[in-house]
Amino acid sequence: MPKFTTFDNSLYDFFQSVAFRDDEVKKSLRIESAALPQGGMQISPEQGQLMTVLTQMVSQPKDVQTVGAIEIGTFTGYSALCIAKGLAENRTLIACDISEEWTAIGEKHWSRAGLSKKIDLKLGAATETLKTLDHLKGTLDFAFIDGDKANYDAYYEACLELLRPGGIVLIDNIFWGGDVADLSISDPDTTAIRAVANKVAVDSRVDCSLIPVADGVFMARKR
Repeated sequence: MPKFTTFDNSLYDFFQSVAFRDDEVKKSLRIESAALPQGGMQISPEQGQLMTVLTQMVSQPKDVQTVGAIEIGTFTGYSALCIAKGLAENRTLIACDISEEWTAIGEKHWSRAGLSKKIDLKLGAATETLKTLDHLKGTLDFAFIDGDKANYDAYYEACLELLRPGGIVLIDNIFWGGDVADLSISDPDTTAIRAVANKVAVDSRVDCSLIPVADGVFMARKR
């Protein structure tokens, strides 16, 4: 057996047929988001499915003193929808983004899915929002980082502070379209992603695994 499996069209079709569970709200949100000029920023449905399951695994029951989850970079709300679906009862996702226009698309679909009460949208720079969350340190079960790449390290450090021991942080776009592997590419975004990937790989505060789904997702579990 080969060490790596190459995706041809037929294998990718099979993968898509079993990799996620769809519903009308998720499908509608994907279609509306994909039609935008920035539609490529949306996470893939198979990544969303992974995030739902991981959130279900770590989201604590209501009698345990934890709060919920945070995501940095919401775009049109598909990732938030997937995370909120996995949250236990009485848990909240803090969704951070700078765009009222894009997140308004998400809010419409969150309402259709009956999940609006589980999502606390914070508009503004995530670096500033994070400064207001000191009271939540050590209480979150799950974090997803998909905001501006230059601040990835700051977001990672802040999320580790917010997570409880055993909580999980996912860092998106670790492959960055393959650019991280080309050391001749040194623009600020690529450099920041490459740096945080190398940092997480040896960080003694976490156990980690790089998942080759979509554009690469680094998963780290806080010790």
